[in-house]
Amino acid sequence: MATANRTQAGVDHYVPAKQSLWKRFWSRSNERVGYLFILPSLIHLIIFVIIPLVFSLYLSFTDWRGPNFQNAPFVGLDNYEFLLGDRRYWNAMRNTAWYTILSVPGGMIASLIVALVMNQKLRGVYIFRTLFFMPVISSWVAVSVIWITLLDPNAGILNYVLRQFGIPPVNWLGDPATAMPSIVLISIWKGLGFQMVIWLAGLQAIPQELHEAAAIDGATRLQSFLRITLPLLAPTTFFLAVTGVIGSFQVFSPVYVITQGGPRGSTEVVVYNIYQRAFEVFDMGYAAAQAWVLFGVIFLATLVQLWYRRRQGEEVLF
Repeated sequence: MATANRTQAGVDHYVPAKQSLWKRFWSRSNERVGYLFILPSLIHLIIFVIIPLVFSLYLSFTDWRGPNFQNAPFVGLDNYEFLLGDRRYWNAMRNTAWYTILSVPGGMIASLIVALVMNQKLRGVYIFRTLFFMPVISSWVAVSVIWITLLDPNAGILNYVLRQFGIPPVNWLGDPATAMPSIVLISIWKGLGFQMVIWLAGLQAIPQELHEAAAIDGATRLQSFLRITLPLLAPTTFFLAVTGVIGSFQVFSPVYVITQGGPRGSTEVVVYNIYQRAFEVFDMGYAAAQAWVLFGVIFLATLVQLWYRRRQGEEVLF
């Protein structure tokens, strides 16, 4: 409903009438209903995320070493000062960085190759996609036990195959030179299905007309892939790189189940070191400080990736 007023120029100018009281009440009522819908998630977020985060930050400034929190004197920055000279922690950080360097690019390349094959119109392709995704939903403990058997130096299938070619057996998980690559191989195999699905989503979003036009112009499949597919997959590549780096810095399950940080500390990663400090030595305050330093490293690595993305002139949505 509107009221008409005449301007000096003689042109009708319509001014919206004031909103009725009922409409204002109804709009505010909808707003309240919206807050009620998000209230359960907000309560869950506060109780299980925000409060533990704040408590762990405070804990990193204390010397809590037992089950009784009353015996947790405030020590300020002592935990962080001790951490700077903790060789074992920084060795674990180097191992984690090495794991990240091997697993993130390796996993992205392997999953992209599989996605390119699974993107073809093949008979039974959905069955193969399901088979590749099955390790993602499998338990890390079950997967780790299977791989321990496969990589066994005496009875493992992999060493049996090597013997058929006259190659001596390799102690994959007992040699410091091969233990970390073995963990990386298992992790890539476990997460390949998830990354394959993300790559497939990116590939199927590329208009087919672009490839057809390139083929008409005489471009080969390799040229089409390098000049069309890869550039248009840049957002997907960036997403997988960021999430891959974040996930790789938090690797824990395969190390805990398969190697327990060995041999000779070659697979001891940061999260496993934090676990040992917190739940084996019960040095909760120092473990919290280690966790916050790890958070800082992950946050810095993510910022570097975002900065590089923006420097390339590409839009970042998060």
